[in-house]
Amino acid sequence: MRIDKFLWSVRKYKTRSLASEALRKDRVTVNNDRAKASREVRVGDKISFRKDSIEFSIKVLDLPKSRLGAKLVADYITDITTPEELEKQNFIGLMHKLNRAKGTGRPTKKDRRDLNDFMDGDED
Repeated sequence: MRIDKFLWSVRKYKTRSLASEALRKDRVTVNNDRAKASREVRVGDKISFRKDSIEFSIKVLDLPKSRLGAKLVADYITDITTPEELEKQNFIGLMHKLNRAKGTGRPTKKDRRDLNDFMDGDED
């Protein structure tokens, strides 16, 4: 299976064209080698890809026939991303939550609670 189709099938990219674009921009490696969109994926390959300034890593367990449902993805790949990169992802998510665009109105009650939890250090 082509690597662009595989990354789309296991829901790492929303569309196949986004996966192909990442490959064209050299953001994807297979077994530490730069990959082209036509590269064939095999069971046991280690795929690393950069998305939103985070370096994700997965290991191929099996090849799907078509795009998978979210619950079935774990049968085909294992996530081997380092904890530091996952922490970076959580931090980026918090930054997006805290930076409200000007003119979006008052924060909702949930926004206020989330902000208070973040500022207080979440003592629960």
